[in-house]
Amino acid sequence: MFLNALASLGHRGLQICASFGRAGFMLLNALTGRPAFRKHAPLLIKQLYNVGVLSLLIIIVSGLFIGMVLGLQGYLILTTYSAETSLGMLVALSLLRELGPVVSALLFAGRAGSALTAEIGLMKATEQLSSMEMMAVDPLRRVISPRFWAGVISLPLLSLIFVAVGIWGGALVGVSWKGIDSGFFWSAMQNAVDWKMDLVNCVIKSVVFAITVTWIALFNGYDAVPTSEGISRATTRTVVHASLAVLGLDFVLTALMFGN
Repeated sequence: MFLNALASLGHRGLQICASFGRAGFMLLNALTGRPAFRKHAPLLIKQLYNVGVLSLLIIIVSGLFIGMVLGLQGYLILTTYSAETSLGMLVALSLLRELGPVVSALLFAGRAGSALTAEIGLMKATEQLSSMEMMAVDPLRRVISPRFWAGVISLPLLSLIFVAVGIWGGALVGVSWKGIDSGFFWSAMQNAVDWKMDLVNCVIKSVVFAITVTWIALFNGYDAVPTSEGISRATTRTVVHASLAVLGLDFVLTALMFGN
């Protein structure tokens, strides 16, 4: 019994190592197989639309409501200390440093990541990828690479849109509803936020999250069992693994950026 359990554990470990190897190989090919823009520009533009533009609605709506909730809760807490004029600082720093890149990445994983996994998995199940290989067309360069770069380009832009809409939502609650002077709100934000560093850190986080989420989504689709059940499990794995990876990487990046 013990030997069987040990053998099963070792087999599982080998499978995980092999999966990391295949995922690393696919990522390397996606990075080095940057699409030739003259030849593959239509593919990249189409994926930018599918991955980025179609995710705009959920990003804007979520950013608005999260900014409004943050503004309301922040106002209720700050009024306890008669510091409600610092609401702009609270909203901007919270969104730029944490909520903007993290929530955008989680929404991106649920909306675009799951769609990428299902699409690639379906292409594998219908043998479209095998047909490309038979015609001497590299599926990693033609299918994976445009989707990978579309995800890397889209998520940082979506994160910045999320932050901008969230700040506007916080101002809507704080200034228009609760009556905070707009000059105090915006001046506190301008004085507290280091726009160069905070914006750069926000973009860096978003790029790291974009690479991670898109990589996980594409690999799970490319490595999925070519059945309906296999694609369903791969889609679920994408959302779970990408969400955990984003939260874990967020702590690491935050410690590196602000831990000193």
